[in-house]
Amino acid sequence: MDIDISQFHDIFFEESFEGLDAMESELIGLNIGSADSETINTIFRAAHSIKGGAGTFGFTFIAEFTHIMEAILNEMRNGQRDVTADSTNLLLQAVDVLRGMLTGVQKKEATDEKSIAAMHLRLEAMLAGENVAEETNNVTDLEGEEQTKLSSSKGWLIYFRPHAHLFQTGNDPVRMLRELASLGELSSELIDDKLPPFADLEPEDSYLAWQLTLTGDIAKDDVIEIFEWVDDDCDLTIEAIVAAESEEIQESAHDYTQDDKQVISAPIENEQKSDIAASPTAKPIVDEAPIENGNEKVAVATSASSIRVGIDKVDSLINLVSELVITQSMLSQIGDNFTPSMLPNLIDGLAQLERNSREMQEGVMQIRMLPISFVFNRFSRLVHDMSNQKGKKVKLELIGEQTELDKSVIEKIGDPLVHLVRNSLDHGLEVPEQRLATGKVETGLLQLKAFHQGGNIIIEIHDDGAGLNEDKILAKALEKGLIDATDVLSTEEIHNLIFLPGFSTADVVSDISGRGVGMDVVKKNITSLGGSVEVESKQGKGTVFSIRLPLTLAIMDGQTIRVAGENYILPLISIIETIEIKKTDIKQVSGKGELYALRNEYIPIIRLYEVFNLTPHTIELEQGLVVIVEGDGKKVGLFIDDLLGQQQVVIKSLEDNYRKVRGLSGATILGDGTVALIIDVSGLMALYHEPSLALLTHNEQGA
Repeated sequence: MDIDISQFHDIFFEESFEGLDAMESELIGLNIGSADSETINTIFRAAHSIKGGAGTFGFTFIAEFTHIMEAILNEMRNGQRDVTADSTNLLLQAVDVLRGMLTGVQKKEATDEKSIAAMHLRLEAMLAGENVAEETNNVTDLEGEEQTKLSSSKGWLIYFRPHAHLFQTGNDPVRMLRELASLGELSSELIDDKLPPFADLEPEDSYLAWQLTLTGDIAKDDVIEIFEWVDDDCDLTIEAIVAAESEEIQESAHDYTQDDKQVISAPIENEQKSDIAASPTAKPIVDEAPIENGNEKVAVATSASSIRVGIDKVDSLINLVSELVITQSMLSQIGDNFTPSMLPNLIDGLAQLERNSREMQEGVMQIRMLPISFVFNRFSRLVHDMSNQKGKKVKLELIGEQTELDKSVIEKIGDPLVHLVRNSLDHGLEVPEQRLATGKVETGLLQLKAFHQGGNIIIEIHDDGAGLNEDKILAKALEKGLIDATDVLSTEEIHNLIFLPGFSTADVVSDISGRGVGMDVVKKNITSLGGSVEVESKQGKGTVFSIRLPLTLAIMDGQTIRVAGENYILPLISIIETIEIKKTDIKQVSGKGELYALRNEYIPIIRLYEVFNLTPHTIELEQGLVVIVEGDGKKVGLFIDDLLGQQQVVIKSLEDNYRKVRGLSGATILGDGTVALIIDVSGLMALYHEPSLALLTHNEQGA
């Protein structure tokens, strides 16, 4: 009987990508000159497993490529070959290439055979004992006059299509185009083929693309740098404009390398982890093989449709199902022969059903819980590559990697963490000379720490760098008009200025940066997960960013409220207190609406029936309640009719089932079968402060 082994392909790819992650992590941790034998063995075993699996499934070219890596590693573990920086860097590049080969086979797409062949030759050269120091470019098969002609580019052809969510990352295409124009002569052609009808426009989405021609004597690295911070958020092609007489040579060069063309598109996240090698200049690509470009390393993102679950969690669920079946059988018997005397048994059975259901819910949620190491592990490569690029010495410490949180949170927290880690590496930690001059050790410390606290997870990013420069922050805030010269701010308030929209930190503040990326976007992304971020810093000592997140985005503790006959859910974590107030307690302030004085601070009042365009049962404050809630570090009072009760609710996405609605984070089905909308407190505050919403106070309505 013939067996279709293709049914095992998914398992092979999943295990192979895990092996590549292990190889990458261990290679980065190798001690040059005196590598630990167990570390070498771990890398060797991963390569050996990939080679064996590839051979079994008929992926011969992958097996042959991995075989030569295995041979080099075998010499290292047998003491026949020293571990050097050059050999480690080459093996890391080979891991990137191998990742691209596996992705190409998995997606049934063509791979760049020339680039693979070039890496194969370099590995063979290393095995033969030749010097394989990292090359400055990838055009390995062109020499002399041809190489000179190829490098004599007179500019660049650039195709740039931002992904729909680009604005939400804080990036601005216009700013990037303006920076391109500063490099040389820029002409552009607008592409609006994806522009929807006006009625379907989403104000926060990007729909346009550009075909750009940049002429002049411009280094490619300068062009790449402008797009560096949007590498995950756009499709980008960069092609050299070569003199007419060199067109044939240019075409030949493209046969050998992708150095003059980079295609960047959004990474496809693995459900357990990202398979992207987190290099500061890495460009996750989907349709092309990895590219080398000097110190650039590009890895291919992959996806999987499964997660691994411990057998203990499965056994626990099976036991819970058994208990549920027993309870169902008992209730069924009671229902078939019910008499009033059986009422106590019915009550006991329902209580048992509730207990079993709750335990099963917790068990299922445990299956979705994954260690945060799936996020943390990507930073070893980022720190390795970026510290080398910046000429810095950095020690990365990971603490609490086994702290678990929901897979949905893991998938969404990666980008904010990457921004914070990049900023610490780029501008927080100093170069060795500066550290020594200030009495510090030359190696900076970057620490990622995760731990549980109550029903939340806390993630901290520590660095012992220069700290936030408070004088520069204040100067920038004054320049932007975010504060007045007469304002007296505490240290904490000064630090929190970096989170304000419009506060650009790329060119002034030394500890947080990013081309076109503001810390307000990082905070917005974290807030969208129901979390919060805080910063503590001491100048000359370092900075700590603390992120607080819910353990899961699927279930939350909520407070049901009644507004104009409709039920809504408020996240319990956002509620500070509920109060009864009188009309005389309210102050009318021109341009500010209604304010309530609560213990030495004035709280704006939002009438929810106005926001949701409902017909109120009452507009008199004495006849309702005001719920004081907090979001984005600010407080508002929500005028409602009544509080109904607290319960855990299962969150259903509005965006997936309908469309994005500002001020609402989702919906849930209540116990009586009705649907209740879940209020997004931060989004509600943004609507309140947005003039176009035209929220009117009670008096302004003429009531």
